[in-house]
Amino acid sequence: MLSSEIRYFLAVANSGSLSAASEQLFVAVSAISRQIQRLEAQVGAPLFERHARGMVLNEAGEIFARQVRQSQLDMDHALAEIKGLKAIRRTLIRIACTDGMAFSLLPELLAAFRALNPGVYFAVNVAGSQAVAEQVRAGECDVALQFSLHPERGVEVMGSWPAPVLLVMHKDHPLARQPVTLEALSHYPMALPEQNTTVRQLFDLACQMRGCVIEPVLTCDYFASLYQFLRNTPDAITISSAFTLLNAARQDLVLRETGVDQLSQRTLQLQRVSGRQRNAALSPFLTFLQLRLNQIASSLP
Repeated sequence: MLSSEIRYFLAVANSGSLSAASEQLFVAVSAISRQIQRLEAQVGAPLFERHARGMVLNEAGEIFARQVRQSQLDMDHALAEIKGLKAIRRTLIRIACTDGMAFSLLPELLAAFRALNPGVYFAVNVAGSQAVAEQVRAGECDVALQFSLHPERGVEVMGSWPAPVLLVMHKDHPLARQPVTLEALSHYPMALPEQNTTVRQLFDLACQMRGCVIEPVLTCDYFASLYQFLRNTPDAITISSAFTLLNAARQDLVLRETGVDQLSQRTLQLQRVSGRQRNAALSPFLTFLQLRLNQIASSLP
């Protein structure tokens, strides 16, 4: 998969001369020489010291050769993983996530990945933020998705995306088409997560700093329950991230910002065990998650 210029460059670098590279590649010396000159023109610097008895890489050539060889190793590793993935009959990936991830986003991502890789199976464990981080550090899961307020120790963060806390309400709610303040929420039934969640912690902090008191009519650890309550209570409001409510899950709901800085301090993190070797299925899955989450984040308002 290397270009002619790169193949000829490596052959000369390894063999030490145009003639030796010509015998190795079964290509005329003049053709190799032209390709080397073309490559040096593209790089913008000579890559070899030319002597009567051969060619030796100069400092620029050593740097270029090192990068080319590393890129070749990376490509070989990726191809080997892809071939290994195709040969997998049954591979299990263990995922830990917080409740907001399990509502709509993660099931959609898993279904999309399995459509391309039917030999991969998943086991999902839904827990609180602290428990998810502990599972990652203990190696009890292969990958984790969770909302976080700060970096976790002993955890490799593969990606991080802003996940501000938003208000969720019906599209015909009185607050749906006007600027929203936290003080105005006290006039409507609020359905909130429990206080051990990052979304509730940020919401309570924002309310305390503004001196407003919000008494929820429903508290629950499961967003699915808050969601169903909201759908059956036209004037109710809950809180969520845009990542939690995607596509069909929104239906006739709207997500509104409050303009409160404290509610913007949360991120969605893709995490894995630090230093652990990836298997043939995990690497493509992590790459898939990074790509899809980048796409989703760029499409959010």
